[in-house]
Amino acid sequence: MAGTFTKKSITQEAARAIIVAAEAKAKQKGMAMAIAIVDAEGALKAFSRMDGCGLLSVQVSQDKAWTSISIGGSGLDFWNMIKGDDMLKTYVPQIPRMAAVGGGLPIRTKAGELVGGIGVSGGSADDDNEVAKAALTVFAE
Repeated sequence: MAGTFTKKSITQEAARAIIVAAEAKAKQKGMAMAIAIVDAEGALKAFSRMDGCGLLSVQVSQDKAWTSISIGGSGLDFWNMIKGDDMLKTYVPQIPRMAAVGGGLPIRTKAGELVGGIGVSGGSADDDNEVAKAALTVFAE
């Protein structure tokens, strides 16, 4: 019986590249956003608060990234899963850091292994999600 296991995590270099791509997409949209990258354990790996981005977006972006690695999926997909269940809609918002909203996506290897998450905040849920998706196109592993 093995007593340990090996788990991959996003590198600092890859996290920074994703941040740069997210900033470029946000600028293209004329928006100032906060972008957070967390590793597979939920620890902050890279972060950017663009000039003019609101203070609330700092924590929200980190919570969106954390949510994506916690559930292994997007915050928007999570919301769509719980929105029809009154009990879950009441309970989930009480979980600290849980952000069931667009703009949080998992970062996975080509083999599907979870290595981190991105959270983007500063626009609408759709804007945040669009920037997060565009940023992940630079991740290759």
